[in-house]
Amino acid sequence: MSEKKGHKGEGHRQRLRERFLKSGLDGFHDYEVIELLLTIATPRKDCKDAAKAALAKFKTLQGILEASSYELCQIGGIGPKNSFGIKLVKAVSDRYREKKLIHKDPLNNSRELFDYLNHSIRDKTREYFKIIFLDSKNRVISTETHSKGTLTASSVYPREVVYSAIANNAAALIFAHNHPSGDPQPSPEDIAITRQLVYAGKVMGLAVHEHIIIGDSGYFSFADQGQISQMGRDYDSHMR
Repeated sequence: MSEKKGHKGEGHRQRLRERFLKSGLDGFHDYEVIELLLTIATPRKDCKDAAKAALAKFKTLQGILEASSYELCQIGGIGPKNSFGIKLVKAVSDRYREKKLIHKDPLNNSRELFDYLNHSIRDKTREYFKIIFLDSKNRVISTETHSKGTLTASSVYPREVVYSAIANNAAALIFAHNHPSGDPQPSPEDIAITRQLVYAGKVMGLAVHEHIIIGDSGYFSFADQGQISQMGRDYDSHMR
């Protein structure tokens, strides 16, 4: 009896894997990266056409990684099983960057802080508001996605933020959220909620070090612009 014939593209898949093991992703096209991810849970199916179709629909590698399982399954050749690799690698990457921050001072490791925030929330289609909890030595205790909003806003309540800070035994806080529009400039609502959070922190003895807005091609830092410290001074002057 003759040996069962392998699937179309079996040799191509093996060559992709050998290239990756030898040189990492250097020289790979984005569709080839997606193709490799699709093969993780697809042992006997050619994935090249599906990978190219996904890139055509979502435009970028980041767009594919941020797509929901439902959206991915609308692509011909992609189903719940072989979308597993795409969702897994995104989740692992997020966890890796988060863990790199734990027990470090993000104020002195600003590149790792920005990498984590940029990777985890930049390409979201809704606003995500994240809190980074710090101890008395400004080392990261943990991070939390506090809220997920609409296309234009997230729901942030200072009382709930303070409650989370106390639950995490935090001494200081860093806030961050994304702008799905891509423009990192703060809205009047962003300025107002930042002021409320700084004031709430003052009342509870929590230092607010930063609020960062992540956009497509950059970020806005309330601390760098002197607004965090100014809000703190405003609060102090009102309390005198």
